[in-house]
Amino acid sequence: MAVQIVGALMTGSLALLADAAHMFTDASALVIALIASTVAARPADDRRTFGYQRAEVLGALINAIILIVLATSVGIEGVRRLVEPAEAEVAGPLMLAVAVIGLVANAVAMWLLSSAQKTNINVRGAYLEVMGDLIGSAAVIVAAVIIVTTGWMPADAIASLFIAVMIIPRAITLLREVFSVLAESAPKDTHVSEIRDHVLGFDGVTSVHDVHVWQLTRGAPVFTAHVGVDPAVFARGQAGALLEQLQGCLAEHFDVAHSTFQLEPDGQAECTETHA
Repeated sequence: MAVQIVGALMTGSLALLADAAHMFTDASALVIALIASTVAARPADDRRTFGYQRAEVLGALINAIILIVLATSVGIEGVRRLVEPAEAEVAGPLMLAVAVIGLVANAVAMWLLSSAQKTNINVRGAYLEVMGDLIGSAAVIVAAVIIVTTGWMPADAIASLFIAVMIIPRAITLLREVFSVLAESAPKDTHVSEIRDHVLGFDGVTSVHDVHVWQLTRGAPVFTAHVGVDPAVFARGQAGALLEQLQGCLAEHFDVAHSTFQLEPDGQAECTETHA
């Protein structure tokens, strides 16, 4: 980021400055991600019985807002450069060298974040931002090559606009995922009907109702359900074993570590329509 800022001042390149601003935003986002992940690791207490895992979601929300502000700022400046071209020419060769350094730095950052982003919504936000930086650096390289070979200076402003346009879809995607978690929607890859069919397949289970599935954050789904059970299961003292089997089923087949079942003798409660 520091190299790109110096390079932007020396070359007059808006694209380099936009990419540096994006990197600055990503650096801030990584700090937010670190703080949120640290808070999320704190154990549950009497006030926050589910722990602090939602801190990751709030961190991702902040990252998304930063992305939108950044994209708007870069877009406005890019349009201004096209409408009112800057008098100073862009130094293409130096611009190209700095952009290559940025590309390498972003590639290394993406590699470091690649595994954790699969299970952590907050790290995924940071990963997406670094991916945007990588593509942004590639766009700056293309613009620099055009300037070096043809001398066409508007390529710099166009590359800046490309970076701005590229940021918006990523911000929207992150916002949608945050909203899904905060709205307590079922995780994207979780199929409630399939879980219900698995539960109904156990001996002694007669009905499943009041099903709820949501997630505290990415990779932390929670499941609750009322399960109607043949009274004979209770009479034989097998309710505990059945409960253990049901929880094991959720953990093994659906990767749901936190599941709660309320076992009821068949006919005790009126079954309601299953919903999630």
